[in-house]
Amino acid sequence: MCGRFALYADYGALLERFEIEEAALDQASYEENYNVAPSQQIVAVINDGERNRLGTLRWGLIPSWAKDEKIGYKMINARAETAAEKPSFRSAFKKKRCLIPANAFYEWKKGQDGKTPMLIHLEGDELFAFAGLWESWESPEGEVVHSCTILTTQPNAVMADIHDRMPVILDKEAEKTWLDPNVQDPELLQKLIKPYEAEVLEAYEVSSAVNSPKNKGQELIRKIG
Repeated sequence: MCGRFALYADYGALLERFEIEEAALDQASYEENYNVAPSQQIVAVINDGERNRLGTLRWGLIPSWAKDEKIGYKMINARAETAAEKPSFRSAFKKKRCLIPANAFYEWKKGQDGKTPMLIHLEGDELFAFAGLWESWESPEGEVVHSCTILTTQPNAVMADIHDRMPVILDKEAEKTWLDPNVQDPELLQKLIKPYEAEVLEAYEVSSAVNSPKNKGQELIRKIG
């Protein structure tokens, strides 16, 4: 699964990297977060058919047909292998795909002494994006909530020693296709959501302070040992 990640690129880098033409999230509202957690409003990129737009979505997808928004707490991830078919995700898979920008993500490695938090990032600390899905849900009171989920897939060689799943990281060319709402061919989309190449990923142990989402500082990405 993917339950925590970090985004600390500066605002200008986000706009440039993801070719943003319209931003609902302005620079004054953007904050670096070294410990992004479920249920928080997270930075996301969508395409409206003409341009890439930057904004925020609540992490934990609420299907449009849901009776209660609490279902979102169980929907922080969607399995890439079955998302196109699952009732909770199939509509979004077809028409409402997004990118979730990140600099790194965390996973907990099980061992004899318990779980060890590990940070995984691209070589050079390069900004990247998870493949995501988004939905809009309206409460009985009329409040509209825009939410999202992160797709996961089989682990690559780096991740296999840490966990049996990993988030889907898209390469730059795949990002464009994934965002395009006019692309609705499930077979084409399925080919994009695969384990990322292991050769460009690095993993290392970090402080257990990351266990608490209350901790959000830069010290969380510091290498232990």
